[in-house]
Amino acid sequence: MSKLPDMEAMAIFATVVEARGITAAATALGLSAPTVSKAVVRLEQRVGARLFNRTSRRLVLTDAGRDLADRAIRLLADAEAAEAALIAQSATPRGLVRLAAPMSFGVREIAPILPDFLTRYADVSIDLHLSDALVDVIGDGFDIALRIGELADSSLLARRLAPVPGMIVAAPAYLDRRGRPAHPAELADHDCFAYAYQRTRDAWHFSNATGEQVTVRPSGRLRVNNGDAVLPAVIAGLGIVSLPAFLAEDAVNDGRLKAILPGWSTSRASLFLLTPSGGPRPVRVQVLVDFLTQRLTRQTRQDLPGIGAAAR
Repeated sequence: MSKLPDMEAMAIFATVVEARGITAAATALGLSAPTVSKAVVRLEQRVGARLFNRTSRRLVLTDAGRDLADRAIRLLADAEAAEAALIAQSATPRGLVRLAAPMSFGVREIAPILPDFLTRYADVSIDLHLSDALVDVIGDGFDIALRIGELADSSLLARRLAPVPGMIVAAPAYLDRRGRPAHPAELADHDCFAYAYQRTRDAWHFSNATGEQVTVRPSGRLRVNNGDAVLPAVIAGLGIVSLPAFLAEDAVNDGRLKAILPGWSTSRASLFLLTPSGGPRPVRVQVLVDFLTQRLTRQTRQDLPGIGAAAR
């Protein structure tokens, strides 16, 4: 494979041509005259031709120098224009931001606040990808990902926005028929629905104020990959599930579901905002990061309604 073009020497050569001399080019570039002269010599050695005829008073382009000068000046102008465009873009939020979020959380918590962002930043577009599956932030080209759960080690930059508690719920009809568990260990004798993307999907972890910790491995006839999908079966009295407050609280408040195992809490999860590491963020991404951080933290000062141990 051939070497890449010496773009630095090419840009210096173009500046020498435009400035009509080594000293003037050095001043324009903020370099020393010997540095500029060495760059020109390096370019001559690379192309195998003299670019200037040097006299005691001035430089005169050779035929090869004239042929190269036009192209070098165009390259320098294009590079300067591209750089100026990027600088302008970095100063003004503009362009597309790809955002990934869990399905139910995205529909209920993210979608309602996006109109405010889009109104505030008229030149920014958002590609919102909703899925409870664990996306590959870098591999799939996302600028930002929201995740709820325990965060595995990764090269991503993570900001913890809020704690996310879980709830264990069942319908009154189920509890009347099967009895109300008084201890997490009793869940082994009940129909418990599972969440397919839970990090430890076959184990529920509990703790209480005394420091007692219990892990149970409940079983049931339904496994789902979205928290909303399990609600009808639970409300119908077919089983027990670990659900987020934002999914269960309406049904609990109107009596369709009951929270069980008071005094016991499931594993504490958190809401994280993830971004790729390395280099400054484009301003279009940074403004969305700031917006989501502000709005979600503001919404969740007490505890974020979240999917806890049952979903992400």
